[in-house]
Amino acid sequence: MKLVIVESPAKAKTISKFLGRGYNIVASYGHIRDLPKKSFGVEIDKDFKPKYVVPRDKKPIVDEIKKKYKEADIVYIATDEDREGEAIGWHIVNAAKMDESKVKRIVFHEITKSAITKSIDSWRSINTDMVSSQEARRILDRIVGYKLSPLLAKKIQKGLSAGRVQSVALKLIVDREDEINLFKPQEYWTIHLVFEKDIDAALSKIDSKAIDKFFIKTEKDAKEIVKQIKKEQFIVKSITKRKNNKNPDAPFITSTLQMTASNLLGFSSKKTMRIAQKLYEGIDIGKTRVGLITYMRTDSFNIAKEAQASALKLIEKILGKEYLPDKPNIYKTKAKSAQEAHEAIRPTDPEKLPDMVKQYLTNDEYKLYTLIWKRFIASQMKPAVFNSVSVVFASEKFEAKANSRELIFDGYLRIWDYSKIETSEAPSLKKNSTVNLTKVTPKQHFTEPPPRYTEASLIKELEKYGIGRPSTYASIIDTIISRGYVELKEKRFFPQQIGITTSKMLDKFFNNIINVKFTAKMEEGLDKIAQKELDKIKLLKDFYNKFKQLLDVAYEKMENIKPKPQETDIMCELCGSPMLIREGRFGKFLACSNYPKCKNTKPLEQETTDEICDKCGAPMVIKYSKKGAKFLACSNYPKCKNTKSIPTGLKCPECGGDLVERSSKRGKFYGCSNYPECKFVIRGVVKNIKCPECGYTLFVKKKDGWHCAQKECSYIEKESKD
Repeated sequence: MKLVIVESPAKAKTISKFLGRGYNIVASYGHIRDLPKKSFGVEIDKDFKPKYVVPRDKKPIVDEIKKKYKEADIVYIATDEDREGEAIGWHIVNAAKMDESKVKRIVFHEITKSAITKSIDSWRSINTDMVSSQEARRILDRIVGYKLSPLLAKKIQKGLSAGRVQSVALKLIVDREDEINLFKPQEYWTIHLVFEKDIDAALSKIDSKAIDKFFIKTEKDAKEIVKQIKKEQFIVKSITKRKNNKNPDAPFITSTLQMTASNLLGFSSKKTMRIAQKLYEGIDIGKTRVGLITYMRTDSFNIAKEAQASALKLIEKILGKEYLPDKPNIYKTKAKSAQEAHEAIRPTDPEKLPDMVKQYLTNDEYKLYTLIWKRFIASQMKPAVFNSVSVVFASEKFEAKANSRELIFDGYLRIWDYSKIETSEAPSLKKNSTVNLTKVTPKQHFTEPPPRYTEASLIKELEKYGIGRPSTYASIIDTIISRGYVELKEKRFFPQQIGITTSKMLDKFFNNIINVKFTAKMEEGLDKIAQKELDKIKLLKDFYNKFKQLLDVAYEKMENIKPKPQETDIMCELCGSPMLIREGRFGKFLACSNYPKCKNTKPLEQETTDEICDKCGAPMVIKYSKKGAKFLACSNYPKCKNTKSIPTGLKCPECGGDLVERSSKRGKFYGCSNYPECKFVIRGVVKNIKCPECGYTLFVKKKDGWHCAQKECSYIEKESKD
């Protein structure tokens, strides 16, 4: 009997379809060993020796693996192909006390029968250098988290924590907020000339000198120039025509998939990776179970030759030879650390067109698979070709330029129809001919501050600096949101006061190590360990020596801004002890002085309402959850523990129930009060009006107006009827 150990039961289910008899497939459910939760777990004075433990919920899994191992002649470790997967495999071998001579490590980019069979034939040993790199990362994160968190709890607020990479991401968001707050808008004007045939041109030169963005600073200056332009006679000075190619983008890697899914589909990075994981691990397509995409944690643009050949064959079949490139498109990976043995994210079988598998997928799975399929096929196609025409109109004193672009061959855009490219027919004009000026319009502008980060732009920034790796982007973002350091509103990050305070304090005392350059350098160091170019102990010692010095100074000199509890005359209704005024993440509140024996808390000032408790008849008051969300609670607590959501006046378009405000790690949203019978949810600013096109009774506000919340309906109300 041969034992195959994978990470997830979904992957186990898919692989079992391919291997059949003679193989036993077991899932480890991710990590089976880790550093202990309630102790440091790293012996610094013994070369940073980690103390690994098997969590209680993982012990039955380890016992099962041990049992299956005893029955096996060969063990195949088939965990994910990245460093974390390598480390998980190493932990499995050690926790189950396996004989390494029986262990074979197999990796595959896709879960298909041919890929699994090929991997078994080309097994290798566990790569201990990759394991060392992952172990170093885990120890670094444990040192920073375990040593910084008590400092923050002592000096700022109880319950705070800090992470090595997450703190840098938070700093980027806070620094951007500082830029926005300090920004002073600068006024400038542009002048647009409209000639016959509605040709719109922008003023570009005055007295043969090119004007820059801030040349026209005031309305007075703009009006004077407009006055002069109206007196002029214009001719067509020059017409420049050229062909431009627009090349397709490379197939997806983890960061670009997360960014594009965020921008085009509105998916969070966490949601994108969760759906991609399902597509990778296996979907039941009729009677066959197969992984639809290749491994989704990658920073390499490489494509297997067989997959490329298959894509080219499909392109010729469905579109024709004219869409095939002169030679296959090759994309070079920009990231220095990219593992070139890996592949980009692509469909395992390009012949499985999105609409062919749509019936087997959820709506979100279909959207993401379509995105991945289209990006891959488009990446293997010819560029789009445009005719670009630039026309210069001139008078004795002024010049204005008009640009147009006309699509003459759609190329990859035939597939990648997500691109919003404006084209127009080139105007038919003759050089040196006189043209009539029909309109001159001055337009006022103000410079704008840099935008707040979205998930997509934050991931792009982290990738630009070399911070984090494909497997970490989603968890970095999830962590800073769940800790309450930032809030995601209308898809942009807003730092919360506790996040700003924490970041400023860390920046003041740990700016030598919590910055983009140092963090990127540490990532390079971890890469070097995996490549056998750097000793793990040396990296850890160098880091710890710097960190310990900064930590000692911070404990001594960091200002204690933690608010002290204030005594009150209010008595705890549960145990009779005095209540204290404390300050938490969401402001001041009352807490029992007999903590931790009594954990009673309540708002400092209870907001009364007209709502009556439907269980005991007492008035309902407003309280706050741990995440800051408001809810109604009976004022007769603890005798009556009735609670309910605050009504919003909005009605659920699915069942007619009340929409209530709720909150999650990803921010506030509206959900139906009839949950779980009705699972309708929606985010953003909404209102109840009836759609004149489809009859749906809910609209959501977007940049260009109010959109019908029914996904299949495209109706937009440009002006609010409020």
